Amino acid sequence: MPAPSRVQNEAMPLQNRVTPFGEIVASEARGTLMGNRGCLHDAHRTLSGRRWTTRAWLSCLLSFGGRRRQLMRPGYYTELFFLDEATALAAGHRPCAECRREAFRRFVDGWASGAGRAGERVRAADMDRVLHAERIERWRGKITFDAPLAGLPDGVMVAAGGTAFLKWDGAVRPWSLAGYGPPANLAPDEAVTVLTPRPIVEAVRAGYRPDVHPSAAA
Repeated sequence: MPAPSRVQNEAMPLQNRVTPFGEIVASEARGTLMGNRGCLHDAHRTLSGRRWTTRAWLSCLLSFGGRRRQLMRPGYYTELFFLDEATALAAGHRPCAECRREAFRRFVDGWASGAGRAGERVRAADMDRVLHAERIERWRGKITFDAPLAGLPDGVMVAAGGTAFLKWDGAVRPWSLAGYGPPANLAPDEAVTVLTPRPIVEAVRAGYRPDVHPSAAA
C-alpha cells in the first residue's frame, strides 16, 4: 500500500499511534513509520470499534513518491504510526511491498528460511493469512506466547510486568511512544511474554533485522 509523501500537522493528536501490544492510542510523539489495516475511522476521524478491515497489515515509509494524503480521509484507509519497525512487527505489521520493497524482499527471505522453506517464493497474501491467525483473536485480543528471554533473537519485543521491552544488541530496553529507556535488568533465563507474532520471530531469527529507533543505541 503506498505511503504519503508528507503527513499534515494536527492541532490535536489523532488516535493513530500503535503500541507493541497492538493498541491504537493518541499521542503527540512522532513515529518513524506509517502503516494501515484498512479503514477504521468515521467521518469525524474517530476510530470505530473495528481494529482491522483487511488481513494485510502493513508498515510503510512516511515519505514515498511525492504523494500527499489527508489524514483519516473519510472512506480511505486509516494511517497508523509506529515508533519503529520493531514496534510495527510486534503489532503484527509486515513491510509494504511497494514503498519498502527492499525490506519486503528481505522479510520474505527471512520468512521462508524461518519456515524451513529457504529459497522458495512466498506470496504476500499467504504471509498475511498466516500472520492474521497468529496475531489476534477476535474475542480475546492479541495472541502472545511465553519463552525464555535468552532464546529470543534481537529485534523481538516482549512484555514483563505490563511493560513492553525490545531485545537489541545484548540489552533489553523498555519501550515508550517516544523511544526506548536505559537497559533493564531482566534475567536471561526469565520467562517473558513474547509480543512479536511467532512467524515474525522466526523470520527475525532467520536473519531479518528490523530498523529500530535511535534511542535503542543510546
